[in-house]
Amino acid sequence: MAGDSAKKMHVAIVGAGIAGLALAVGLHKKGVPFTIYEGEKEYSVVGAGIGFGPNGDLAMDMIEEEFHSKYNAICIGNKAADAQNVYFEGLLLQEGLGFKESWYGHSSWGHPDYIRRAAHRNAVLQILTSFIPIEKVRFSKLLTNIEQLPDKVILKFADGGVAEADAVVGADGIKSVVREHVLWPLYPAQVEPVYADSYCYRGVIPIAEAKDIFGDLTDVAKMYIGDKRCVVTYLISGGEEFNFLLCVADDKPWKLKNTVTEKVTHEGMMADFEGLGADDRFLQLLRKAQPIKWGFFHHRYTSTYHRDRVVLVGDSAHASLPFQAAGAGQGLEDALVLSNVIAEIFKTPEKGAPLGAYIRAGFAAHDSVRRPRAQKQLERAYEMSLMIHFNHPETGSDMTKILSKLQQGWFDWIWFHDLDADVQSALGKMRSTQKACFQPFDNKKASVRVY
Repeated sequence: MAGDSAKKMHVAIVGAGIAGLALAVGLHKKGVPFTIYEGEKEYSVVGAGIGFGPNGDLAMDMIEEEFHSKYNAICIGNKAADAQNVYFEGLLLQEGLGFKESWYGHSSWGHPDYIRRAAHRNAVLQILTSFIPIEKVRFSKLLTNIEQLPDKVILKFADGGVAEADAVVGADGIKSVVREHVLWPLYPAQVEPVYADSYCYRGVIPIAEAKDIFGDLTDVAKMYIGDKRCVVTYLISGGEEFNFLLCVADDKPWKLKNTVTEKVTHEGMMADFEGLGADDRFLQLLRKAQPIKWGFFHHRYTSTYHRDRVVLVGDSAHASLPFQAAGAGQGLEDALVLSNVIAEIFKTPEKGAPLGAYIRAGFAAHDSVRRPRAQKQLERAYEMSLMIHFNHPETGSDMTKILSKLQQGWFDWIWFHDLDADVQSALGKMRSTQKACFQPFDNKKASVRVY
């Protein structure tokens, strides 16, 4: 039973994905009571390969310094010793892959202070869970409705269950029930994710099968770029598996309204890459994919991440396209800032001050710090999608121009950001609001005007 006081404060986290679990780890470490409600019966493997980038690594270090000792045991980078700092190497989708082009051999992008690492998503979820009591995660709890009262939030689930909390964090993914609750009253047009005019076929195969097709090209993460087509490949699972996405730019509306996937025939899938001059190796790879279109959707516009006692993090707040591989890192940044904000709320309310006002001040501060940065990442990911499909108005199909953009610090603002400054900024804004709202009234200093 939730209560409107700091000592009884309880946080409900909806969704046991990367952002939700990272937030839980942060709250647990700071002694804040919480419960995670996950709609699925177990952790999802959707997304298969995942990486964080330097900013995500730093955020996770700041949340739980022991995370990386476990993460390092399961992650994998590029195999080549001289390519550890390479984020991706750019080649062409067409026959020959661009080996004879003048830019070949100088087509990778990254940073000297960047180390590529990726892992299987499910393995990362298991590591995050190891830092919190397992009983804090409740599976098969599909959220259907949220009701906010003056002193608490009520959650209703598909199984008929009901839960109460003082604050709710929506980490329930791109088709978020919590997002609908936050945005519908004032911004109903922003609730649903927007189709980004592209989709992909995806898969994970044993590295031996991948080497049969690509040989040593599997050793370094690749983006094979082409006209309205691109292919993304990289190693996961300690190098034992090969993760791939074969992407298609598509200007036709998405057919299915309530799902981001569509089953197609094998022949239909193959037709998306046949007869376009694509290297035969990609057709071999495509035959190993499931004939399922994964639509790329994003939350192009979001006017707020919070409403009263409810706040959004991760894909619920800012689902983006995957081409910068920065979505998970942004979710970890959310978790870092919000865990510090909630911990501050948990320990600071003064006697007699309503907890709800502190929660609203904290969530507004989190929003003011996180939303501009996360939305910028979302927009830049969309711009990158245009580039690697030869649709960008500035770069077109000119690989020299594309590489120039990607190699000239394109990712620096994402990767090398001062996260401690973000935490301190959010805490400072929250304290300023609290001081303004809860400053005691002083009769001696009050002036009275007589009319």
